[in-house]
Amino acid sequence: MLVKTFGSAVQGIDALTITIEVTSSQGIKFHIVGLPDNAIKESQQRIESALHETGFKWPKQKIIINMAPADIRKEGSSYDLPIAIGILAASEQIKADKLDRFVVMGELSLDGSLQPIRGVLPIAIKARQEGFEGFILPKANAREAAVVDKLKIYGADSIAEVIEFFNEEKELEQTIVDTRKEFFENVMHSDLDFSDVKGQENVKRALEVAAAGGHNIIMIGPPGSGKTMLAKRIPTILPPFTLHEALETTKIHSVAGQIDSETSLMTQRPFRSPHHTISDVALVGGGTYPQPGEISLAHNGVLFLDELPEFKRAVLEVMRQPLEDRRITISRAKFSVEYPSSVMLVASMNPCPCGYYNHPTRDCVCAPGMVAKYLNRISGPLLDRIDIHLEVIPVPFDKLQNQPRAEGSCEIRQRVIRAREAQAFRFKDENGTYCNAQMSSKQLRTYSQPDEAGSQLLKTAMEKLGLSARAYDRILKVSRTIADLEGSENVLAHHLSEAIQYRSLDRENWGEK
Repeated sequence: MLVKTFGSAVQGIDALTITIEVTSSQGIKFHIVGLPDNAIKESQQRIESALHETGFKWPKQKIIINMAPADIRKEGSSYDLPIAIGILAASEQIKADKLDRFVVMGELSLDGSLQPIRGVLPIAIKARQEGFEGFILPKANAREAAVVDKLKIYGADSIAEVIEFFNEEKELEQTIVDTRKEFFENVMHSDLDFSDVKGQENVKRALEVAAAGGHNIIMIGPPGSGKTMLAKRIPTILPPFTLHEALETTKIHSVAGQIDSETSLMTQRPFRSPHHTISDVALVGGGTYPQPGEISLAHNGVLFLDELPEFKRAVLEVMRQPLEDRRITISRAKFSVEYPSSVMLVASMNPCPCGYYNHPTRDCVCAPGMVAKYLNRISGPLLDRIDIHLEVIPVPFDKLQNQPRAEGSCEIRQRVIRAREAQAFRFKDENGTYCNAQMSSKQLRTYSQPDEAGSQLLKTAMEKLGLSARAYDRILKVSRTIADLEGSENVLAHHLSEAIQYRSLDRENWGEK
């Protein structure tokens, strides 16, 4: 008897429906074809044990399984459940009437229980697109899949429950999530707040500007000056997720297997902080079976690189193209996958190996030339993609002890949202441009042209401070954001003056000792 069950393969952040054809005939062998990987080939032992524990028998027949389309490689143990159900239906141990109405996925334990799987959200989206009635999967993944409306989601703890469902002996409990209600209830919640930070008002202002324009930023300062503490609070002043952004970000984390059983939809912008020993593949994604890297897991959020010069140079260089294009394509001989990587890069570093160059109270003990050599670990092309360079000075003791409650994230976020709304209106006809940091040179000439006083100020600064040519466009982008925060239609001289302060590393004399 020939039966068909339906599963799904995840490619990038999208899914493809897989038809699992199972036929039984006279004989004793077990064959599985259609480019399965080793985990799928090993499924016979897991399925046989699970069926035995559930009270069913492995059929004493020849079983042939084809996973179509046969030219696409199938990976992972999540096909255990659809293969097992197909074998039972082909050997007439369960009814096959409802198999064509459901996508079925799940990994089997030897006792028949179901283990959670990856990539549930894109699978559910694809199942709805192709007109399936429902999706049967491990209960631990049910809330994640229930984000998708107009698709019945059934979570099961074991294969026994799935068998009873198809035999119409017992109904599975449908998982229902009010996506919009949960999203809007949690989208503004955060445990961190800028009011926790004492002092550092100039740094907070720079981070507000960076958040308002989507600008990449690097903070340079001695140990203990608060760089990491400030960076962790940046997501709290970014505009809240839109429902579309939340869905896209959740898909990436679903593919990476980083959604827990209690989460249905991500409501907070991601903050990823990889250690400096990370490899280039772990950062941008890849591997034998490509998975999203940290730069994609930070999509629509913040990628924080602490101690930037300590990262391997090759690791930093592979970030250049994804930061520019906001997408990363991973190619293999027979296929390629694409992951989004629209991130706000936030980096921090000590100014020198000892950490105390330009410290107000401690002397730097580094040898002459070491400051410039330390900075040169970061390539010019990478620094070129960072709009704001900011020096962070330690907070004095009296400010730590007596400083009144600072402005909170909520107040700062409201100003950032207003600035982003102005940019959304400005770029509504500009395809692919959503914030000031993404402006091209042509758009800069259109939207960020300074007045005569501003042009003269910029010319003087370029000459007196020895600013590089690459600083010119960055200053104009940042000054446009400062003007948006102020609600100004035009870029004025005082906007440029503030933006010029944010180019510390471009000054010719910075790092000279």
